Amino acid sequence: MVEWTEFERATIQDIFSKMDYESVGHNALTRCLVVYPWTQRYFAKFGNLYNAAAIAGNPFVAAHGAVVLRGLDTAVKNMDNIKAAYAELSVLHSEKLHVDPDNFRLLADCLTIVVASTLGSGFTAEVQAAFQKFLAVVTAALRKQYH
Repeated sequence: MVEWTEFERATIQDIFSKMDYESVGHNALTRCLVVYPWTQRYFAKFGNLYNAAAIAGNPFVAAHGAVVLRGLDTAVKNMDNIKAAYAELSVLHSEKLHVDPDNFRLLADCLTIVVASTLGSGFTAEVQAAFQKFLAVVTAALRKQYH
């Protein structure tokens, strides 16, 4: 079980309360697909992912990025039991979609970069530590079914 400080809880809730899910989700998923092109294999049905411009302009990438960010709301609302909250999602990604579990970390890293650029000087080391702790717990929950 993860122990959250009041600062961590408040920071995570504050970040997500201010977040533009469509923009941040789109930018984070776009960055992931461009920087780590092997992750594209899970999105073949999205069509043209041949270069950075095509990925950035792809409406399916934009839509799925927003879905991912909205999915993180589940974790924000269930910070005391993220593993249970993500149990079904872990099974889906493991058994049906066969997603490489390392991709969760790659996307989390891309999300951190996008959030940092969005928050600017407000993304202090302490804020980053809380955000990355949160994402580490989320990725561990998504990886649970793989163990």
